[in-house]
Amino acid sequence: MELQPDAAIALCHEAHERLRVTVLKIDDDTVRRQSRLPGWTVGHVLTHLSRNADGHARRLEGALIGVEVPRYPGGSEQRDGEIEAGSTRSAHALYEDVDESAKRLEATWARSAAAGWPNAELLATDRFATSGSPLRRLREVEVHHVDLGLGYVVTDWPDEYVAWELLATLARLPERLVNAKDAHRLLGWLTGRAPNIDGVVLPPWM
Repeated sequence: MELQPDAAIALCHEAHERLRVTVLKIDDDTVRRQSRLPGWTVGHVLTHLSRNADGHARRLEGALIGVEVPRYPGGSEQRDGEIEAGSTRSAHALYEDVDESAKRLEATWARSAAAGWPNAELLATDRFATSGSPLRRLREVEVHHVDLGLGYVVTDWPDEYVAWELLATLARLPERLVNAKDAHRLLGWLTGRAPNIDGVVLPPWM
């Protein structure tokens, strides 16, 4: 199942609003708290979400004028550097960044949709057409909202998101297994030949 851009945009508007509600409640001490992602504080996760929004908008703005622009022109070094640099800001600054970057992206989606998602084939460094931006952004917001460790949990995810993400994640599952016999254990559990998947290691994606 692939959610259409308009449906994904609607879900993203709701996801952005839920994220705003969460971030509005945090204080400067919470910013420095360890998130559920190894090595990342709450500030790291929030900064990543803001720069992710800007990256999507950057690529789409380029496509609107027929130019191939990657979300992170400087690659992973730019991405990681921006996250680190913004991670120690105040709670207020982080909220404003999350809020404003989401609004900029939503405005860019509106322009792209009105134009019929032009030059969607300009992939830059991504593996999805520009019309797939809202759905991939939805993934980032929903998963990393949970990663904040601030009360938003997996059972809060919208059913429409889970219906898409479960199939997509299962398709990528084999490449994420790290131990020699993890595939055996997982297959045994999926076919009802093992009572659990104890020992299977799945590193979180970031």
